[in-house]
Amino acid sequence: MSDTAFATELRTKIINDPDVILEDHDLMRALISANERAMGANIVDLRGVAMERLERRLDRLEDTHRSVIAAAYENLAGTNQIHRAVLRMLDPTEFESFLKNLGTEVADILRVDSVKLVLETEQDAEDAALRRLGDVLCVAEPGFVEEYMRAGKGGQARPVVLRQTMPQAETIYGEASTWVRSEALMRLDLGEGRLPGMLVMGAEDPHQFKPSQGTDLLAFFAGVFERAMRRWLA
Repeated sequence: MSDTAFATELRTKIINDPDVILEDHDLMRALISANERAMGANIVDLRGVAMERLERRLDRLEDTHRSVIAAAYENLAGTNQIHRAVLRMLDPTEFESFLKNLGTEVADILRVDSVKLVLETEQDAEDAALRRLGDVLCVAEPGFVEEYMRAGKGGQARPVVLRQTMPQAETIYGEASTWVRSEALMRLDLGEGRLPGMLVMGAEDPHQFKPSQGTDLLAFFAGVFERAMRRWLA
């Protein structure tokens, strides 16, 4: 087929179906650029400028749309994950099983590498119960929870703190402190007349828990846990 015949056939197809060009962004951009070059450098085609702005705005809207969908999906998945963990946490009918369950099935559901319950006490806690629950339960002196959550900063610590682990992490994780790199700290109110506690989730991934993340779901989980603890302690 000669160039003239091909050009004639192409022209006929475009006239019969102009949407082929109108819906092709790259082709439209090339046509506008060719038109601007034909008009010369001293003439500004406002249609081309307007189209470029609209394309940039459309690109931003598409990026925002994808981000909103991804955030909504992640939030829904996180909510379902917390709900499943709460239901599993409430299954045991004995206190020892309740605590051990935290470090096994509940930790697996939450996809964390370590779960620790820190309780402050003024008494010597070296007893058989502590040895049996040592994988989950950690006892500390009064004031430890507040100090650890504040990490040396002034003021009162937030109820939920997300961060990379601190040098004092060995007190909580023991030998696991060599590989636990990020943590979620949740303050526990165990009731009137009782010292505070802290629920700790640790992860090997240093970026699994970051200060920029939301804390609503973890605050809900901690609220359920502390209410269950109050009943056991009562």
